[in-house]
Amino acid sequence: MLIFPAIDLYEGKAVRLYKGDYAQMTVYSERPWEIAEDFCRAGATCLHLVDLEGAKSGTTPNLETVKRILSVGELFVEVGGGIRNDETVKAYIDAGVDRVILGTAAVTDREFLLRAVKTYGERIAVGVDIKDGKVAIHGWTETTGEDAFSFCQELERIGVRTVICTDISKDGAMKGTNRVLYRDLSKEFSLQIVASGGVSSLADVEALAAMDLYGAIIGKAYYTGAIDLRDAIRVAGV
Repeated sequence: MLIFPAIDLYEGKAVRLYKGDYAQMTVYSERPWEIAEDFCRAGATCLHLVDLEGAKSGTTPNLETVKRILSVGELFVEVGGGIRNDETVKAYIDAGVDRVILGTAAVTDREFLLRAVKTYGERIAVGVDIKDGKVAIHGWTETTGEDAFSFCQELERIGVRTVICTDISKDGAMKGTNRVLYRDLSKEFSLQIVASGGVSSLADVEALAAMDLYGAIIGKAYYTGAIDLRDAIRVAGV
């Protein structure tokens, strides 16, 4: 299982939210590229980036910061947050991003999703953010009536390969990840599933790896010291 340490960007800084609440934001660094360097030193091969401003506004206010992070090491970098049109996808791909994550637009604009998958194939992933079993959009500020599992089924049908699945209720809470959710997803679909939200201990990493998931994102647990990234990579079996 791959480990994706995360950097969430807001106003050019590395931050973390509590359960997706922008009013409960902690700033960890004003130089996020230095965090990426730390990830490399710990043995990471992958990086998960989210533009939190973009997630709400649908713009790319942190693109220059993303470009600076891309210059660090040999990381496989995936980026999400506010990617809602062809121009934004192209901007990230042209900048050197390895995989672009569609969120809100994948739910609200199926034609855009189909077009992106047709153009870029496996370089397009979809973020499925779940709140009470339903898909959430617009930076987790709005919950749709769309069932998360039905949505994943449609994604699989149209050719999406990778899904980043987040249980919003677990994100940043440091109370463990939703192992039942990821177990059910892994049994139901042949998608490359990346677990996100609440991965807060090596036991979580070990449990997810045992499910043969494609990947897991580690965010707040890294920044608080609850998980040593080197240990997580070792436990994941990479």
